[in-house]
Amino acid sequence: MQVPRVLSRTQRVALPGQTRNDAGGFAYPLEPRQQLERFLILGTEGGTYYVSEQRLTLENVKAVLELLYQEPAYVLERTATISEQGRAYKNDPALFVLALALASGRDAVRTLALEAMPRIVRTGTHLFTFVDYLTQLRGWGRAARRAVAHWYQARDLRELAYQVTKYRQRYGWAHRDLLRLAHPKADTAERNALYRYILTREVSADLPAEVGAYLEAVERLNAPDLPLPEAARLIRDYALPREVVPTHLLTSAEVWDALLPAMPMTALIRNLATMTRVGLLTPDSEATHFVVAQLTDRARLRQARVHPLQVLAALVTYERGRGGRGSGVWEPVPAIVHALNGAFYATFENVAPTGKRLVLALDISGSMSWGNVGGIVGLTPRLASAALALVTLNAEQEAHVVGFSHQLMPLKLKPDMPLERAVKYLERLPFGATDCALPMLWALERGVAADAFVIYTDSETWYGEVHPVEALRMYREATGIPARLVVVGMLANPFSIADPNDAGMLDVVGFDPSTPSAIAEFVQGNL
Repeated sequence: MQVPRVLSRTQRVALPGQTRNDAGGFAYPLEPRQQLERFLILGTEGGTYYVSEQRLTLENVKAVLELLYQEPAYVLERTATISEQGRAYKNDPALFVLALALASGRDAVRTLALEAMPRIVRTGTHLFTFVDYLTQLRGWGRAARRAVAHWYQARDLRELAYQVTKYRQRYGWAHRDLLRLAHPKADTAERNALYRYILTREVSADLPAEVGAYLEAVERLNAPDLPLPEAARLIRDYALPREVVPTHLLTSAEVWDALLPAMPMTALIRNLATMTRVGLLTPDSEATHFVVAQLTDRARLRQARVHPLQVLAALVTYERGRGGRGSGVWEPVPAIVHALNGAFYATFENVAPTGKRLVLALDISGSMSWGNVGGIVGLTPRLASAALALVTLNAEQEAHVVGFSHQLMPLKLKPDMPLERAVKYLERLPFGATDCALPMLWALERGVAADAFVIYTDSETWYGEVHPVEALRMYREATGIPARLVVVGMLANPFSIADPNDAGMLDVVGFDPSTPSAIAEFVQGNL
C-alpha cells in the first residue's frame, strides 16, 4: 500500500485537547477521572486490558490513589455507581477501591467508604473479596471490623440466610471467621439465632419460620444418603440455589431437573453440556422442550443481556460433544444445537450500537485458524472475529469491515450472511505477514472518516515501516478526527502497541464473551 505523502514520522501540530509527549509528538492525555473509570471497568489504569484475571495491587492504582486523596467523594460515588450499573465484567476493581478508601488514614474518607459499602458489597462473594483486599492493605483494624459487622447487621434475615449458604467461603475466609473477628451486634433474638447458625450450623427455634425452614432444607440436602427424590423436592419447595447442592448430587438428572425452572438464562446456557451429560437433556424430553423454549425466547435473551459471543462459545462447545479439559463427553441434542444457532442470530439485537463511525479490521493471516479463544476448544480467532464482524454490521449504521495481512482489502461481508459462509469466505482470502498499521493508512488514503479503529488479530501484532501508533497519529493530524485505536490480541500472548499515555489507544490481551462490551465502552469515549 502506498502511504500518502502528507504523513510524517512525528506530528507537527497539536489537535484540540492534545499535549506534547516524550517523543516530541502529540497525544490525548489520560485524565485521572478517566483512569479511575478504566480501572473500575477494565481493572487497569493504563493502555493494556488483560482479559484474564490479574492480581490487583497498589502498583495498579497509582492514579486512583491520587484521585482518592484529592476527590474522595467523587471516587466513591463513581465507584458505587459503576458497580451498581453492572458495567464492569467483574466487581473486583470496585471492591479494591473501596478497600483502599477504608484503609485510608483519614476518618472522613472512611466514613464515605462505609456509606458506599452497601452499594458495592452486595453478595457474600463480594464480602470475601473485599475482606481479602482489606487484609492485604491494612489488616484487621477497627475500621475493618466496623465495615464487616455493618454488612451482616444491615441485611434482612432471609437475604442474609441466602447469602451465607450460597457463598460459604472464599480466599480462605468463611462467614464464621468474619463473625468472630467483627463481632456484629444482634439487635434481636432472631438475628442472634442466625449468627449462631453461621457459627455452629444449629437451626434454632428462635429463627423466623421462613428462615428456619430454608436453613433446615439446606441442612437436610447435605445429609448423607438423602434419596434423590427428596433432594429434588427440597430444591423445588425452597428455591435452593445450585451452590448449596452437594457435588455428588450434581450427577443426577433428577436434581438438575429441579434446578432448571429457576435457572437464570446465562447459567442455563453455561450448563447445557452438564445437563446433557447427566441424562436430563435427551431428544424429546420435557426438559429439552423447556430449554429450547428458553433459548428461542427473544424477550428472555434480551432481558438477560446475552451477547452473541456467549451463545457462540456455548454452541461451539456443546456441538463438539466433549469438554476441553477432560470434563466429560455427551451426545449433543440436535434440537438444542438448532436452538443455540438461532439464539446466536437472535441476540444480535441485544448489542447496542456505539453510534460511532467504525473501521473493523480482521487479521486474515493463516494463523487465525489456529488456537482457541478464551480456552474454548474450536472457537478459533477466525471464527470469533467473523462473528464479531457480523454483529458489528448488524448493530452499527456506519461500519467498514476490512481484512489485512501484508496488504488490506475491504471484505464482502453482509449483515445477513450466515456465520459459516463468512468464515469460509475469510479462509479463501490470500494472506501473508501481519501489518497492524494498514487499517489507518487505508482509511487515510481512501478518505474514510472513522471515530475508531478496532483491530482483531490472533497474537501477531507486527507492522511494516509505519508503527500503528504513528499511523493513528498521522490519521488524526490529517483529518482532525480524534480517532481511537483498539488492538485485540485474541490468544492472550502479551504485546504492546498502544501509547500508555494516550487516552485514545488500548491494547486488549486475550478475549472472552465480555470483551466486546468493554471495547464498546472505550470506543464511545467512556474509558
